[in-house]
Amino acid sequence: MIPLEGTGPLGPLLPDHPSEFIVGIVLFFIILGVVWKKVVPTFEALYAARADAIRGGIERAEQAQAEAKAALEQYRAQLSTARDEASRIREDAKNAGAQIQAEMRTAATAESARIVQSGHAQVEAERAAARENLRRDVGGLATTLAEKIVGEALTDDAMSARTIDRFIADLDAAPQQA
Repeated sequence: MIPLEGTGPLGPLLPDHPSEFIVGIVLFFIILGVVWKKVVPTFEALYAARADAIRGGIERAEQAQAEAKAALEQYRAQLSTARDEASRIREDAKNAGAQIQAEMRTAATAESARIVQSGHAQVEAERAAARENLRRDVGGLATTLAEKIVGEALTDDAMSARTIDRFIADLDAAPQQA
């Protein structure tokens, strides 16, 4: 076997000379010091910045969630108010409709009563006019008939009027008895 360089009595991990070991240890501590002074603070700053960013993001998310919850509550309150307002408007419209119907019903009843009253008055006026025409016609016919029966002219107007009135009164009483 050929001996390899740097292989001491304990193998390839231990140097052949103690000075190499000391130089290795010194260089290790120098590199460790540089890493400790330069690299570790940079990593710590990056870690702190990242932690702050995460913490800020969580806080912003919680704040946004709280704002969204408040907006949702406000929306629900507005929606409830709008529903109440719509219900009140519907109720007012329903009441106004009932009031208008009642007013229209009252007006229609009054108009109907007025038309009936007018009709009764017109019928009564026509009845009076027909009665007067009938009285005149019947009176004339009765006078003519009486003149033919008696055989002479009835010239006394007062007597003719009394005879006509008596005849009409008898006619008015006749249908009531039947």
